[in-house]
This record gives sequence, C-alpha cells and structure tokens, in this order.
Amino acid sequence: MVEPIIAQSGSTHKEISQVIAAVGNSFEVHEWTGSGPGYLHVHFADDEAWYVLEGVLTFRFSDGPIEAPAGTTVFVPAGVPHDYFEASGATRYLIILTPRLHKLIDELQKTPLARHGEVMRQFESAIVE
Repeated sequence: MVEPIIAQSGSTHKEISQVIAAVGNSFEVHEWTGSGPGYLHVHFADDEAWYVLEGVLTFRFSDGPIEAPAGTTVFVPAGVPHDYFEASGATRYLIILTPRLHKLIDELQKTPLARHGEVMRQFESAIVE
C-alpha cells in the first residue's frame, strides 16, 4: 500500500529524515535546488508548480521577472512561457510536476544545449526564445 508523505509546517530540514519526494500517477513532488534550463520555455500539456522552502527563486515570464522568497508558491499552467533561477546556491524548494516533465528534465540534463529544442519537442514542450 502506498503511504502519504506529510511534512509538518515548521519542520526544519534536519527534522525531516529524508529529502522530500513523492511520485504518484498524475504528478510528482521533489525537494530540489538549482535553476531551470536558462531559457524561456513552454510546456503545452503540463502544469508545473514550486514552493520555496528557503532562499529566493526568481521566475522569468514573457512580461518580466518575479522574485519568490521562502513561503511563496508559484503555479505555472500549461501554455505559459517561463524559466527560473536561484542565485545564492542556498535555495531549497519543492517542485511539483508531471512524470513527463520529470523525464524531460532527466533528458535535458544529459543532452548538449544545442539539442534541447529537439528534446523539448519530444515532451510536448518548446524553447520560446
């Protein structure tokens, strides 16, 4: 039987015995650090969301950047061009994404930048800049 994962409000990273991650049928939740791919991109069929645990993520949209400090939730519906980055090296966040987007990220991380557009198309996504 699959068990729910509960991280109590106010828990510190040291109080949680493992990195937060949960994989279901329609979406996944992972505790991550680091930045997005470094270019505006769009997912045509998948929503994506972030919850900033510590530090600040900066999101870039077609109309400009928005800073998201700890405690901020950012939801990006399918069809919205976006990118995100963290500058401090100390930002922790939860990323909520579909299994397809997780596979896309895995592929992008092992593919040279010049071929990212090709990989994006395989996952119903595109680079828009």
